Amino acid sequence: MNIPLAERIRPKTLKDYIGQEHIVGENGTLTQSIKHGIIPSLILWGPPGIGKTTLAHIIANESERPFFALSAINSGVKDVRDVIDKAKQNTGLFTTKNPILFIDEIHRFSKSQQDSLLGAVEKGWVTLIGATTENPSFEVIPALLSRCQVYVLNSFDKDNLMTLLKVALKKDEFISNKKINLKETDALLHLSGGDARKLLNIFELVVTSENNPITITNELVLKKVQSNPARYDKTGEQHYDIISAFIKSIRGSDPNAAIYWLARMIAGGEDVKFIARRMLILASEDIGNANPTALIMANNTFQAVTTIGYPEARIILSQCAIYLANSAKSNSSYKAIDDALDLVKKTDDLSVPLHLRNAPTKLMKELNYGKDYKYAHGFSGNFAKQEFMPDEISNTRLYEPGENTRENSFRAFLKNRWKGKYGY
Repeated sequence: MNIPLAERIRPKTLKDYIGQEHIVGENGTLTQSIKHGIIPSLILWGPPGIGKTTLAHIIANESERPFFALSAINSGVKDVRDVIDKAKQNTGLFTTKNPILFIDEIHRFSKSQQDSLLGAVEKGWVTLIGATTENPSFEVIPALLSRCQVYVLNSFDKDNLMTLLKVALKKDEFISNKKINLKETDALLHLSGGDARKLLNIFELVVTSENNPITITNELVLKKVQSNPARYDKTGEQHYDIISAFIKSIRGSDPNAAIYWLARMIAGGEDVKFIARRMLILASEDIGNANPTALIMANNTFQAVTTIGYPEARIILSQCAIYLANSAKSNSSYKAIDDALDLVKKTDDLSVPLHLRNAPTKLMKELNYGKDYKYAHGFSGNFAKQEFMPDEISNTRLYEPGENTRENSFRAFLKNRWKGKYGY
């Protein structure tokens, strides 16, 4: 069939919508908004294949509003303005409710494209619904984000996915005419990764390639999927698996493997900012103070590829990946802050020692705020040994220098300064 199974059984009403009960359940916030006819501009944020597009259509249908849709992948500022002009013409003519403008993958819109939406959202010409797989705090401009409610959608759990399969078996004309026995479903559920679209695509692939009667087993599913390898899917499982292999190759100091996985992502059209952002995180998490220049390199890479884009960005990404893979590694800063956060949870809000407190008023001085504090620059070597931790956790060691040239010098410095304190 030309129309995919996921499209054929796409729900049309909230009653048929599966999952996301926290926002579209009986008492969900969006459910209440629809009932009262007050739909705010909103951003639907979550992984692929969890019903963001479907929910946007349902909101429009149930609130009886005109619906306009754009994809950020192939729409420019002119397309946005054309749709807004059409929406303005419809407003007040056919309905008193402003139209819904749905933008899929809104995180791919440039700043100028997002700017072009501001006036229409502000004046109420359209109610914007944006769908994104990326954190809108980073990908949506503040002016637009402040005008939208952000709703976080979750991956489907096992029960949701099984419900989808049952809906397909019962409601789809093509599927329901076959004799299908769901003997085993573990492989189907695992390969879907919580993505409903992927689940239904795999299920349809298996069903259409077998003759009646069909018994679905894990072995059959794996055989069919392996014989029909998918191209790189930058919104699906490969998106996460390959970036994981890329990062682990750099962490493992293997530039050859890192470049291979980088090439896989580039060939698949992966977002340059996504790749660069992950290297930026790695530069601090896995290299840190073993080579502080790595963070500068990664940050410059992020800025450069954001400006340049493909195809030239591939060269900059390659340079950075090779540099990071060949850098000394340390996760000591990463471990230190996590250990410190754990300590904060266990000890709650410990009081700041009096000598470290600020004393801007006479009363505070009389209460000994700041008394006996030793100003480091007033001492030889710009150092004065004193207590900086709350008494309850005095001498608690949180930072353990890594085994590398630079942090070995840190260790020597700390031993010289503290002479036994903190275990140095």
